[in-house]
Amino acid sequence: MSALPISINPNPFTPKSTPTPKPYSPTISIPQNPNRIRSEYRSSPTWTTVDYTSKLDPIHVVPNSPIVPMTSNLGAVDTNVKYSKKVCLFYCPETKALADGIAAQSDSIELRSINWRTFEDGFPNLFIENAHGIRGQHVAFLASFSSPGVIFEQLSAIYALPKLFVSSFTLVLPFFPTGTFERMEAEGDIATAFTLARILSSIPISRGGPTSLVVFDIHALQERFYFGDSILPCFESGIPLLTKRLQQLPDSDNISIAFPDDGAWKRFHKMLQHFPMIVCAKVREGDQRIVRIKEGDPSGQHVVIVDDLVQSGGTLIECQKVLAAHGASKISAYVTHGIFPNRSWERFKHDSGGTPGDGFAYFWITDSCPSTVKDVKDRHPFEVLSLAGLIAAALQI
Repeated sequence: MSALPISINPNPFTPKSTPTPKPYSPTISIPQNPNRIRSEYRSSPTWTTVDYTSKLDPIHVVPNSPIVPMTSNLGAVDTNVKYSKKVCLFYCPETKALADGIAAQSDSIELRSINWRTFEDGFPNLFIENAHGIRGQHVAFLASFSSPGVIFEQLSAIYALPKLFVSSFTLVLPFFPTGTFERMEAEGDIATAFTLARILSSIPISRGGPTSLVVFDIHALQERFYFGDSILPCFESGIPLLTKRLQQLPDSDNISIAFPDDGAWKRFHKMLQHFPMIVCAKVREGDQRIVRIKEGDPSGQHVVIVDDLVQSGGTLIECQKVLAAHGASKISAYVTHGIFPNRSWERFKHDSGGTPGDGFAYFWITDSCPSTVKDVKDRHPFEVLSLAGLIAAALQI
């Protein structure tokens, strides 16, 4: 009998013949920026994108990464935000108008109500409508801590919402009211910014994890470190609203930005660096502190004074006078938070006749302080830039 031919496979666990996989087929494009190369290669059935930005930066490979909208440092407002996350937005009575504006930005944001009642002794008697209906939902609360008297009742609702089995919880507090009291200058001073940060850090954790806190133009960025690990502060800015509005002005090519002090310059100059800048400073002469121009030339310019907030407005008015004395053709102002205690907004007059020493061409504020919005509505030189679009975008984070 003749022997049958035998084929021996040296590796019994590997097929005798293994098809060679197809190599990746890269597609490399070089955009106008010579320091940036984008390479896309396909490994069926997915695509992978590699961005190489410079010799110093590592290459980041993110397979199938979603597009995340971002705001550039130049302050441009991103109008291509994709509203994919459904959010149930609660609000306090003071922020109803702003909440309506936020909900109008997208059908994915649904307003929910709380019954704000009080007992006979004045303490809050609150009721969350349809509490079972928000289980498993992304929930947010739009707060306004405009006075100590309203903080307790809002905190009561804020502490209750995350415990209703919600998927995530976001607190939107456009104005952080104790932000200017962030440091001690003498033994015995109480930094109430730290106190409020500790209170908010004690918000119960929801099923999705720590609470997200959205604040606009907090007075000092280092206040981020006042918060505990059980809350995630997200610091946003209203400056994109200002830059968009400035682009709409007829003299948009003749605008300079002025800062009333070094603190405002440190806070905002990187977001406004494409404008000529003027920095003012307070100096002591005898028993008086007066405002001087530290650097920059306002001559012939429409100068916009930028700061995070205004209270009595004394510094802004002094800055206005010195800018006018140095030849500014027009003077306007922007603050994210118009607090104006004791109706101090009445000090700001409208310049309608080209006399910048007598008033402001524009005074822009946001609607972070709802009571102020009601007071200055339809009063020149005030103009309100709404945070609604920026808040709606932040709720998608």
